[in-house]
Amino acid sequence: MEETMTTPVSDTAVERSLEDLAGKYFTFFLGKEEYGLEILKVREIIGMMDVTPVPRTPGFVRGVINLRGKVIPVVELRRKFGMPDVEQTNETCIIVVQARGVEMGAIVDRVSEVTDIAAEEIQEAPSFGSNVDTDFILGIGKSAGHVKLLLDIDRILSAQEVDQVQAVAQN
Repeated sequence: MEETMTTPVSDTAVERSLEDLAGKYFTFFLGKEEYGLEILKVREIIGMMDVTPVPRTPGFVRGVINLRGKVIPVVELRRKFGMPDVEQTNETCIIVVQARGVEMGAIVDRVSEVTDIAAEEIQEAPSFGSNVDTDFILGIGKSAGHVKLLLDIDRILSAQEVDQVQAVAQN
């Protein structure tokens, strides 16, 4: 009797067509670059509030906030993307998202808009070689003459990093 082995498909191996990527995106800025998140991943947008630092966490974790009695971990997208820190402004805010089943906040420089991006306005993320991880980029959106990097919030943090972030909120 021949035995067949099946290999589980990891979430990083799942490919989505450009047709699947078309839809509504919540866009925001980090510096001069505009990014987009699938609107269904965004829970709410809140103004900056006091973030309590948590010792011995990864450098991109700013700390935790108390959001209506719930402790939410907060990450600095600038740090995660290797961008320099900047002075906080009155436009700096926290986007509360659902990533890999964990509710967390992501600090951004400023929010932009909710926009509908059609499949023909999306191109695949370019390959920068095997040493550059671009798995977290769903595609490149071109809308209203602007280029937006469309992000997969579930892939910005690795499973291990999500576990670390979740542990921060539970401590």
